[in-house]
Amino acid sequence: MIRLANSEDAQGLHKLNELFNGTGLTTIDIIKDSLLRNKQEIVVVKEEEHQLVGFLCAQIKRSFCYHKPSAELTELYVRPEYRKRGYARAMIEFIEDYLFTHYNISKFELLTGIDNEVAQTVYEKLGYQKDDEIYLRKTKK
Repeated sequence: MIRLANSEDAQGLHKLNELFNGTGLTTIDIIKDSLLRNKQEIVVVKEEEHQLVGFLCAQIKRSFCYHKPSAELTELYVRPEYRKRGYARAMIEFIEDYLFTHYNISKFELLTGIDNEVAQTVYEKLGYQKDDEIYLRKTKK
């Protein structure tokens, strides 16, 4: 089943996030608080036999410069043993439909690794197109 995440999913999301991003980056309490209070982020989970096996996060972006909000898909993870079953695609389609229906969002964007060709193939099959923008990053110390 694919559904919106809720605060009861915090422990399962914490386990998945540690597999995805490594340990020590967040806590169960931070995840629970974010699920309860962060109205800018929408989180979708894939559940199989009462266990979370994947998640997808989207950030709703609003600006006075544009009359409609847009969304960025920021995190997508499916446990390795559950890959190649269409779960990533299904979560993306679910969140796109949800954001279009509830927020009138029709513009979606995402970043992925330049070498992550498997993910790029999935995204392109869903209609995402590469553009000519350059991604820059800075960490202030």
